[in-house]
Amino acid sequence: MNIIEISILLFGGMLLILLTGLPITFTLGGWCMVVGLLLYGPRVFPLALYGTDSIMGYESLMCVPMFVFMGMMLYYSHIADDVYDTFHKWLAPVPGGLACATVGTSTLIAAIEGSETTATLCMGTIALPLMRKRGYSKTLITGCIQAGAALGFLIPPSIIAILYAIIARESIGRLFAGGVVPGLLLFVLFVIYIIIRSKLQPHIAPPVPKEERPSMQEKIKSLSHLIMPAAIIIAVMGTILLRIVTPVEASAIGASASILAVMTKRRLSRQVITEALMTTLKLTSMVMWIFMSALTFGRLYNLLGAKQIIEAVVLGLPLEPLGIILLIQLSFFVLGTCLDDTAILFITMPIYIPIIQELGFDPVWFGVLYLVNMQMAYLTPPFGYCLFLMRSVAPPDITMGDIYRSIIPFLIIQGIGLLIIMFYPQIVLWLPNLLFD
Repeated sequence: MNIIEISILLFGGMLLILLTGLPITFTLGGWCMVVGLLLYGPRVFPLALYGTDSIMGYESLMCVPMFVFMGMMLYYSHIADDVYDTFHKWLAPVPGGLACATVGTSTLIAAIEGSETTATLCMGTIALPLMRKRGYSKTLITGCIQAGAALGFLIPPSIIAILYAIIARESIGRLFAGGVVPGLLLFVLFVIYIIIRSKLQPHIAPPVPKEERPSMQEKIKSLSHLIMPAAIIIAVMGTILLRIVTPVEASAIGASASILAVMTKRRLSRQVITEALMTTLKLTSMVMWIFMSALTFGRLYNLLGAKQIIEAVVLGLPLEPLGIILLIQLSFFVLGTCLDDTAILFITMPIYIPIIQELGFDPVWFGVLYLVNMQMAYLTPPFGYCLFLMRSVAPPDITMGDIYRSIIPFLIIQGIGLLIIMFYPQIVLWLPNLLFD
């Protein structure tokens, strides 16, 4: 078999097995070993231990469970509810104020927790009923919840950003810094869209009546809800960006600070700790299994010489360097319709990163492009994860068609944001260069 036939067998078989509903972890590792047996026979069995052995060398992975635990503590203690209440009070007079508050809160929660999944579920239970009560359009409600949650890919500390930095052998701090400005750019674009559309079509986002708007005293009082989340973000991101501690040490600071925040709010209980620990265990175990399976998959592919062949083919294409980058972005978009973001990362990056380095592009900038693509993948029909998470918390009268339609304008905005970042790399690189160079 030549390398093209082997590639079709590896990737085609993997996609077919995924359609059966088998988890990506076992699909990657299991199918890899089946193909390895066909090609090498019993000699392939030592390859099964490759991912397990290799993962022990990635010390930076220790920050993953810490950041997940930090977010879960704030989620299960309902501090997120308080944050939404603050945004709601301050943005009440703004056209589409509740939708803007939802995007802001979703972004903050996704950033604190490093998980767009939790942000979608959280805001689906908090914000959705309130916006429906105010008469907001079904599509605007579901669209702004999902779009805000997806920003968690960019706003640090993002778990997938940590994994990319490990694979690319890049500084986690530089990648975190690189995601800040693009994340804020997309947040601002979302808010501008919501305000303009709410002004042009007031019926989709009825304003809060003046008599129901909170007083200035109530607004100022509500700011106390932001103290704890802001303190945690500053403690974690401030120490990383100022290079006071390593990301692993900062994750431990964040986990400890989340416990103190819950204690200060007098919400620390056995149930909160148990739920936070169990969810952290489940999410971290899932990431580690995918990591090990993907390392094994990549190892087999490399042994076949595929990596070198693909690099040679891509670099030999009659395209300008930016054209190759566009082609890679397209591959991310296509893969995102059927694969998990972590699986895409581990399958493609060992091949793509040497290519973009050969072309002279910055791996941090390329990493942010990947993260924006994964945001879009989570929102893209038919298999976007956020779409199905939204369906799980939405009432029966909000159909899957409503959810699909709701995300179209936000996908267009993200596509515009991706092009802006692609053609103006300094949007990504300005802050890392300022802080780390």
